[in-house]
Formats: sequence, structure tokens, C-alpha cells
Amino acid sequence: MARVTVEDCVDKVENRFELVLLASHRARLISQGAAITIDRDNDKNPVVALREIADETLSPGDLKEDLIHSLQKHVEVDEPEAVAVPQVTAGDNVAADVDADSEAEDNVSFDSMSEEELLAGIEGLVAPEKSDDY
Repeated sequence: MARVTVEDCVDKVENRFELVLLASHRARLISQGAAITIDRDNDKNPVVALREIADETLSPGDLKEDLIHSLQKHVEVDEPEAVAVPQVTAGDNVAADVDADSEAEDNVSFDSMSEEELLAGIEGLVAPEKSDDY
């Protein structure tokens, strides 16, 4: 009886591998206590699942969505997009004791620092002193 049922189901679900996945998922649901939509007729759960798919009492699309949902471990939640934060420039954090002329020269944003400026800054760094503690 199962062979005839499989051939009936291929019309509803063209891919046999997908049919096996859907029918096995439905058979597991039946064994967990889900209500069946057809008469059992002394059939086992996999045959009942195939007959349900063949008789179109269950939608293959709904079974596929349920199967995917049961296999997901992390469900993505649509969260609102973050509000754009204004870009901070070097001139925004200048100390009060710096005069206005040097503040105008330091008004460079961090995202647009040129390679020459980066190299000049690195050359100005002092190497840390070596100690016996490390």
C-alpha cells in the first residue's frame, strides 16, 4: 500500500527527497499526538502521513514551513534599525586650554585621516620602556 501512496504523493510533491522529509516530519508529529486528518485503517504513522499528503488533507507548503520551523535553533527577530549617530570629529573633544588656531588645524575626522597623517602620528609615538616585571 505504501508504494501506491508514494506514487500518489509525487503528484503533490515532485521532489522525492522533499516528500520523504515532509512525510517523516508528519509521522513524528502523529507519534507525538497530533490529530490525524484521515481514517487510520490500521496503518502505521508513515503510511498515514503519506496518505494525508496524497489526499491533500494537509498542504505540503504548510508541512514544509512547520518542518523548517522545527529545525531552526535561532529565530531571527526583526528589530528596528538603529538611529544614525552623528560623526564625531577631533575638534569636538579639544580641551579648553587649546587656543582657537590649533583647534582649527586639528579639526580632522577620524574616518578621513590620510596615510601621511597616520605615519606622522606613529613616528611621534614613544616606545614603552622595558622593565624586568614583564
